[in-house]
Amino acid sequence: MKLKAKEIDLESGDYVAIINRKDAGKMGLRSQSRINLKKEGRTTTAVIELSESLVAEGEIGLVEKVIDEMEAEEGDLFDISEAGRPESVEHIREKLEGEDLSTHAINEIVQDIVNRRLSDIELSAYVSGIYANGMNNREIKDLIQSMIETGDRIEFDKHPIFDHHSIGGVPGNKITLLIVPIVAAAGLIIPKTSSRAISSAGGTADIFETLADVNLTAEEIKDIAEDVGGTIAWGGAVNLAPSDDLIIRAEYPLRIDPYPQVLASVLSKKKAAGAEYLVMDIPVGEHTKVETRELGRRYARDFVSLSEEIGIETRCALSYGGQPVGRAVGPAIEAKEALMALEGKEVPSSLIEKSTTLAGMILEQSGIREGKKEAKHLLESGKALDKMKEIIERQNGDPEIDSTGVELGDHSQRICAVEEGYVDSINNEQIIKIVRTAGGPHRKGAGLYLEKKKGDKVEKDEVLYTVYSEKESDLEKAVKIAKHLKPLKVEGMILEEHPDLQKVC
Repeated sequence: MKLKAKEIDLESGDYVAIINRKDAGKMGLRSQSRINLKKEGRTTTAVIELSESLVAEGEIGLVEKVIDEMEAEEGDLFDISEAGRPESVEHIREKLEGEDLSTHAINEIVQDIVNRRLSDIELSAYVSGIYANGMNNREIKDLIQSMIETGDRIEFDKHPIFDHHSIGGVPGNKITLLIVPIVAAAGLIIPKTSSRAISSAGGTADIFETLADVNLTAEEIKDIAEDVGGTIAWGGAVNLAPSDDLIIRAEYPLRIDPYPQVLASVLSKKKAAGAEYLVMDIPVGEHTKVETRELGRRYARDFVSLSEEIGIETRCALSYGGQPVGRAVGPAIEAKEALMALEGKEVPSSLIEKSTTLAGMILEQSGIREGKKEAKHLLESGKALDKMKEIIERQNGDPEIDSTGVELGDHSQRICAVEEGYVDSINNEQIIKIVRTAGGPHRKGAGLYLEKKKGDKVEKDEVLYTVYSEKESDLEKAVKIAKHLKPLKVEGMILEEHPDLQKVC
């Protein structure tokens, strides 16, 4: 059947085509069926939805990504035929039933993910299968290799190449904005590719995007890193292990991060980005991804052993994740705090200690003795700040920006204590939920600033934290959530007060 193209405005992870119900009936197609689309020698596959109002008989509605891939225009004629179900769907079912996947099965799944042959529903089934049933190390290694081979790789002319990564789970972890300029200021090459938020208040790419362009090509990453020593780029803007970003999109609504996929995601992208030496940060603590040291040690063992098999020398650090790093949580406010640290202004010691310790581990991988001491020197001397300005300028940002120039959301509300006591604990998950309700990470000005942290003395009516938002309606929702969740637990002689323990002030 031949159908005329009509571009439709629809946000979807799938390659979607919309067909009139009558045309679908003639072809024996149902919703979620797959079709092959052909035009002038170009072919792609799409998942169909049915409608009687969006497209007329003889038309096919195509999302922008399909139009672009097929180099088509509205009105072009497409040959439409039914496509069979991909083999990988059967392999996904096998994993859902708890079976180990063969190398062939894993390759088929990854190929079909990259080629957009799987629907969002099928991708979610894949994520759910490995979340529920896991993978052995052979499966994970096969997954890493397949993810690397289905994308591009950055081949550097200069060596060695260093990198660092945090598996996340602790809010406020803006350490990359200190580590990269410190390492680059030491004369090393660290082309850092970072992710956007999956379930956090802001990924490193979301944070650095408030200062510079993170949408770099592979060639730009190579050129900038070899020239100034470092980059901070969004990994999704380049075709490095492209299946990972498609999988992340399926993980996002489920709010899950399967253990095998974490390992494969990190190592496939690091290998594709040319890393030869890697330092892994594994935050451990209640309400993080890694709640126990036992699980943290398991991650460390697997990262080290799998890295060795693919040619990366890796060191891991289990870091304290019992509360946010620093005081700022959210894209713009974290960028502001990171710049303050680079400028030598007063910031929480947790941010400085964690950043210089991990940067020091990288320096020691290069042969520099007393790496942490050298990292602190590069930070305190201003050399790291100078290097950060170089990186910002090369990534099309304003090199003259400082911490005072970072704009936060116009709307804010302070949350105060109703009695005196001490901050006994901070719930990381609840802090993240408040910032996301305030609009983060998509609205960069949304965030939260902790006036008090664990162990701090609190007086009655003293400010515990401030919530920022770009929209008043988002702020109202965030404050409502904050009052309900009470993420900072203040212990005094009265253990609880109902119905409310915190108040706005």
